[in-house]
Amino acid sequence: MSESARRRATYEDVRNAPSHMVAEIVDGELLLHPRPATPHAMAATAIGEELGPPFKRGRGGPGGWHIIFEPELHLGGDILVPDLAGWRRERLPEIPDAPFLELAPDWLCEVLSPSTRWLDRGPKLRIYGSAGVSHVWLVEPRDHTLEVLDRRGEHWTLLDHFHGDAKVRARPFDAIELELAALWEGVALRPDGER
Repeated sequence: MSESARRRATYEDVRNAPSHMVAEIVDGELLLHPRPATPHAMAATAIGEELGPPFKRGRGGPGGWHIIFEPELHLGGDILVPDLAGWRRERLPEIPDAPFLELAPDWLCEVLSPSTRWLDRGPKLRIYGSAGVSHVWLVEPRDHTLEVLDRRGEHWTLLDHFHGDAKVRARPFDAIELELAALWEGVALRPDGER
């Protein structure tokens, strides 16, 4: 079927997706993915646990952020579900009582999975940049890595690439020291060369 003849997916397609799947619309196409595996979910949870107290609540840090797990983002015609997203409170003073958000976050985190790595590093990263997201973290739990990206104009710049159990300061949350070991707790390091 030609590209022009293909029907563009709609929000109704997302709403009708099976509840055990993550539904997203990327460049007009409905994409369905299984819920994240345990290492993925553990890393996302650990990031939220580490960032929540100092940045959401201001305990041991500056506060000033809303941090949400798996928000549904409507960015133009695309519907995306990052693992975590954060908005500075001066841009989003109150979280709306709505099923989705249309204001692009200031920061987001994608925990990479074998089945969605291509999407998170490719089309979604492009869409996030076009929507005005300033900071992205790409986390690879099985490689024990954290990549910190900042948007510079229309391009993403790799600011830092952290690995292992280091204690790091990662933008935009560099006011605190993040213990990477908490992200990989219980997740075996992938043998060299395995993908």
